[in-house]
Amino acid sequence: MTSGSGNNGLMSDINITPFVDVMLVLLIIFMVTAPMMVQGINVSLPEADSGPVSSDDNQLVVSIDKDGKVYINDLNVIPDLLGDKLKRIIENRVSKEVYLRADKSVSYGVVVHVMTEIKGAGIEKLGMLTEPITK
Repeated sequence: MTSGSGNNGLMSDINITPFVDVMLVLLIIFMVTAPMMVQGINVSLPEADSGPVSSDDNQLVVSIDKDGKVYINDLNVIPDLLGDKLKRIIENRVSKEVYLRADKSVSYGVVVHVMTEIKGAGIEKLGMLTEPITK
């Protein structure tokens, strides 16, 4: 008294639909959260040979001397207040670019802190000033 098709064994095929659904959900989660986990400083690098910077009186140059003091052009600024001062300076400017000059003996952490303050002020372009190599 068997009813049905006569195949009373267990189904041996794996149902992969739930597996694919879980993988797609994980893929979407990683795609959305990955950009949020990466924290870095965006710098637009030129694609051509670098030349001298044009001398413009309206240039904003943030300098860090060997003692770690921060200056906007020639004005001494507390590093934690740098972002607020730059926001007020650039709010009426068309060009939102700043050049950073740091002494080679300044620690990397100080330079990154200053770059973070500059980025937080809404600066669109950040250039690094260096001395030319002398032979």
